[in-house]
Amino acid sequence: MYENIVVAFDGSDYSKAALMEASNWIKRHGGSAVLVHAVFFDEEEFGAKPEQLEKRMNFGKKICYQAKEEASSAMGLNLESIICEGEPPDTIAEIAQAKNADLIAIGTHGRKGLKKLLMGSVTSGLIVNAPCDVLVVKKPCTVCKGMYESILVPFDGSECSKQALKQACRIASIDGGSVTVLYVIPRYEEMIGFFRSSSIKNSLMNEALKITEKAGGLASENGIRVKSLIEDGDVSSKITEIAVKEGNDLIVMGSYGWSGIDKAVIGSTTERVIMHANCPILVVR
Repeated sequence: MYENIVVAFDGSDYSKAALMEASNWIKRHGGSAVLVHAVFFDEEEFGAKPEQLEKRMNFGKKICYQAKEEASSAMGLNLESIICEGEPPDTIAEIAQAKNADLIAIGTHGRKGLKKLLMGSVTSGLIVNAPCDVLVVKKPCTVCKGMYESILVPFDGSECSKQALKQACRIASIDGGSVTVLYVIPRYEEMIGFFRSSSIKNSLMNEALKITEKAGGLASENGIRVKSLIEDGDVSSKITEIAVKEGNDLIVMGSYGWSGIDKAVIGSTTERVIMHANCPILVVR
């Protein structure tokens, strides 16, 4: 399924977790991985100290070499590494394209206080520009197994969510896992200011049932029986809440949805889920 993985690697514990998750996947299911360490060098900021670029490149070589040695010793994997200059999200996406990667793995802790730094930079830029699926790993190395037994798929009937559900079914069939489909009834009254009467509530529930029924049919076509949940409230909050309640170890979702707009909603539902979820998130192209 995922046979050619690019791992964004900067030596942090979060990128090590992404590498561990990718390595375990490869060990279980086969494939290969390449570490990509992108060195951002601002000529205006460091113009007076051009030697900083060489230092950063050497640092990247050192941490990638150590990571490859550990992967070889502990798991018997022969990893490739690429150290290059450029904006990390753009460079990683370009290398993934050149390598025909089918997955990019990146680690993040998603702390609110670093929202602008993390989501406004590498992670969000990568999700928007990536030529393939992106796995955002949010757990320590010690619990990275590279397999997923309980998958949550936020589903709104959009083409993007359909692709996410299909990918979740593929993963579940490989790992013998279960899939839960979640539809969250949006709070339209908060967006356009109408009063939700009983007839409107019934109409929204009927629509929700139709959407989850379609999800069940689509999953069956892909050989998986799913559990369906319908919730009412803030979409991103409900997704993260249900993931905890259900004990899901992976959330699979598209880069947009619930917006009615055919564009990436990084900064909206997907971003908020990445910020607050306590398990990995697979963003499907």
